[in-house]
Amino acid sequence: MPLPKSFYDRDPADVARELLGKLLVVDDKLRGRIVETEAYYGLSDPASRAFKGKTKLSRWMWEDAGSAFVYMVHGYWLFNVITEREGKPSGVLIRAVEPVEGIDYMIERRGTENPKNLTSGPGKLTIAFGITGKDNGTKVYDGHSRIVIEKGEMARFKIATSGRIGVREDLPEHLRFFVEGNKFVSR
Repeated sequence: MPLPKSFYDRDPADVARELLGKLLVVDDKLRGRIVETEAYYGLSDPASRAFKGKTKLSRWMWEDAGSAFVYMVHGYWLFNVITEREGKPSGVLIRAVEPVEGIDYMIERRGTENPKNLTSGPGKLTIAFGITGKDNGTKVYDGHSRIVIEKGEMARFKIATSGRIGVREDLPEHLRFFVEGNKFVSR
């Protein structure tokens, strides 16, 4: 069962933290446990795609909570989930997952057999899972969507935080969340 829309209709840092350990599922055959996320605050956040206002690219950030926002940076698609209410742009970047199911498909798409290198970064993850800009607007809480996020099994882990990776201007609080010690966390 996908997480409900209400899960995403909250502060992006809370959603980012609580997405850790959940399962990203694509086409009901690829599964990965989310191990790294980053929160973005829209108009008040200089690292957010919405910081400069609504554009052709950033317009997806104004969608409903639980909508996918996929954009390209340096030739790689990055997968985000919109948080908070429609019209208030904010979201969570899924930075890394631990492969769980469909690993053969991921290996084929990524062209590497090194499991650690399959999904240990936002661009690697989208290649392995076949996520592209065509997935913009997908409702990850809708069980009929190609991409959903499920609760998954309860696992015990320690959450670590840091500044976000690759941003020129960051907010003072730590908005990157990751499972401490997990080998699939980027960097």
